[in-house]
Amino acid sequence: MTSRWMDEVSAIRDVEVRWHVMSLSVLNEKKPDLPESYREVLDEGWGPVRVIIAAARDHGQGVIKPLYDAIGTRRHPGGRTDWDGILAESLAELGLPASLADVAGTEEVDALLRESHGEGISLVGEDVGTPVVAVDGIGFFGPVVTPAPTGEAAGRLFDGLVLMTSVPGFYELKRSRTAGPSF
Repeated sequence: MTSRWMDEVSAIRDVEVRWHVMSLSVLNEKKPDLPESYREVLDEGWGPVRVIIAAARDHGQGVIKPLYDAIGTRRHPGGRTDWDGILAESLAELGLPASLADVAGTEEVDALLRESHGEGISLVGEDVGTPVVAVDGIGFFGPVVTPAPTGEAAGRLFDGLVLMTSVPGFYELKRSRTAGPSF
């Protein structure tokens, strides 16, 4: 939802958005006491981010967001769980080689994945999640929004984030979620 919000922001504000991969699988890989059901989700999460990293390595950073969107649309509002099909279709949609999916089950790009993840997490610390948004090198976990604001509402939320990043002592603003993603 935050990536959809940033699409809106970039259409109405003079911002340059740089996309990185932040992986909950990497973030939580060494945490020993996670529920088994969540551990399974994290284990499944390695494949798609590896494919995105491999695509960026081979075809440039510009493929990160479109590939993320193609995968995410099939997974989230689409409700699909067949990763092989999701990845194959997403790569085909963007005209990327099907062979990129071969890295999903390997550690071939894990160093690059950890590097991309590390860039974001270094801005916010380890006890956060995704998304991570940074403005002028000041990063925060969030905003977590649903549905994604559109039009000027998206711009006003961004303006507020910019204002918060300008306050050196501002660290956190949070409330419990009461709704899942609304597409």
